Amino acid sequence: MDNVTYYKINEDAARRAKEMNSFSEYKAGSATAEYRTMMDRAAEIAENQKKQVDPIYHEKIDRLLDSYSRKLAQNMNNGYAIDARVPSVFICGPANFPTRKKEKQNAARDRNMEEWREIQEILNKIRSVGTGGISSDDPDAVEKLKKKLENLEESQETMKLVNSYFREKGTLDGCPFLTPEQVQSLKSDMESDWHYGNAPYLPWQLSNNGAEIRRVKQRIGELERKAETVYAGWEFDGGYAEPCKEDNRLRIYFDEKPDEAARSELKSNSFKWSPKAGAWQRQLTANAFYAADHIACIQPLTGEKPSGLQRKAGNG
Repeated sequence: MDNVTYYKINEDAARRAKEMNSFSEYKAGSATAEYRTMMDRAAEIAENQKKQVDPIYHEKIDRLLDSYSRKLAQNMNNGYAIDARVPSVFICGPANFPTRKKEKQNAARDRNMEEWREIQEILNKIRSVGTGGISSDDPDAVEKLKKKLENLEESQETMKLVNSYFREKGTLDGCPFLTPEQVQSLKSDMESDWHYGNAPYLPWQLSNNGAEIRRVKQRIGELERKAETVYAGWEFDGGYAEPCKEDNRLRIYFDEKPDEAARSELKSNSFKWSPKAGAWQRQLTANAFYAADHIACIQPLTGEKPSGLQRKAGNG
């Protein structure tokens, strides 16, 4: 593809790795072909994302795609080098087998596989370019997060159903939970050297998706609790604090410019100066009030703690 930079695959290392682990003959160019197939798939993801977002994001997508290509080639080459360090016991036999070296090799394989998984996350970054995250400042944040949660839960259920179908049938053909294109894509993945395990979706894929489900649920809960909370402002010696729900900020106004010690306290508690607002501010959350507890110069004249100036809507 025109938008892909293919990096060099070490065919000699791939051949040696094959010879050290299999009796079958290495097919010349097969490692490079596998790498290019994966890159072509990544390029399709990049092109599809470009069609959905503003052209200003295209350069970023291209940079991520190139990073994926380079890191993938390095990871595959490292994998071949690791596999060539120690022969399989089936190749050399059990007599005087270098067990200690094999243990080190297996540890290196595990590290390389973990790196491979991190590299695959670049594809998710490509898919998210130009779409933006869901900001807490967005008035529709909870609704959007609930939709995201619904999609994640559907994906989790689909992965489980597909794996169950494969365990029962021993094939993906005719799987009612996938499109024909998805069946072919999963088949191709399962035939790749990087696909460890005899299942269409591997444990780490289910685990990562499950972790994202839990994270989104937690964030929904936090935003819903925040919507039910009434934040009160207060006066302090030399100024006042005021919550602004419209802008989602807790703002600290001083009658005069605070001294260096006060500014240092504000900064260390994540308050930033906003010339536009003419105030020190941070996002309006319960944590902002707890942070204010630790800033001596803005303590309420009433003697209360800022964190105590919060209550549930409808409560006195």
